[in-house]
Amino acid sequence: MVLTAFKPTRDIQSETPLFLPVSVTLDHFTKAVGADGFWLFWRNSLVITASSVLLALIVALGAAFAVARLRWKGRRGFILMVFIAQVAPWEALLIPMYVIARDTGMLDRLSMLTLIYFMITLPFTIVTLRGFLTAIPVELEEAAQVDGCTRAAAFRRVTLPLLAPGLLATSLFGFITAWNEFAFANMLIIKNQDDRTLPVWLSSFSNVFGTDWGATMAASTLFALPVLVLFLVLQGRVAAGMTSGAVKG
Repeated sequence: MVLTAFKPTRDIQSETPLFLPVSVTLDHFTKAVGADGFWLFWRNSLVITASSVLLALIVALGAAFAVARLRWKGRRGFILMVFIAQVAPWEALLIPMYVIARDTGMLDRLSMLTLIYFMITLPFTIVTLRGFLTAIPVELEEAAQVDGCTRAAAFRRVTLPLLAPGLLATSLFGFITAWNEFAFANMLIIKNQDDRTLPVWLSSFSNVFGTDWGATMAASTLFALPVLVLFLVLQGRVAAGMTSGAVKG
């Protein structure tokens, strides 16, 4: 994909194509960036993804704390439901979600997509953060409480900094899930085309440019770039977070 994006059109359509480009061009990237709606759909995807991941982190942090630190009636049943929700195929909810969006007037709205992506990423975030919290000794919080901290202050000052790698790891995987999602965005954004996301826009990219595969590959490269950059920046903390989260289940 990346190599094709930098190849001139004559090399892409050559009868004897080469894996590595003989010459490099940026014309395909210029066409992709200059295409109608590119930056609008980029912004839509970024806003929806960031909002859903942030909302999932906030809710999952409270749920994971309740499951990992507290003992209450129905706790095991709640954990079981979260695990079932995590492994359930979300494609099975396409029709129910469409009916709900239609009946509540939420079709063609970015807020509906944000809520759906929040729902999709929430079970994984709860399960993963629960593993991270379980791996942090509760005695650290108890020691802070002995020194005068309230339970909330002990969690904020002691546990939360230790939980940072786990938060980064779960936010990265949530970002990838929401950023790449296509089915719900394609089904729920029908009339208002300005509220489309980048994956949906890419699906019609070949129609806009005809047989210009170079521009299509350039747009796909730009679409994958944010996730790649985010992972490269956070890879050290993600590796540490995944290791610590796997200590206890």
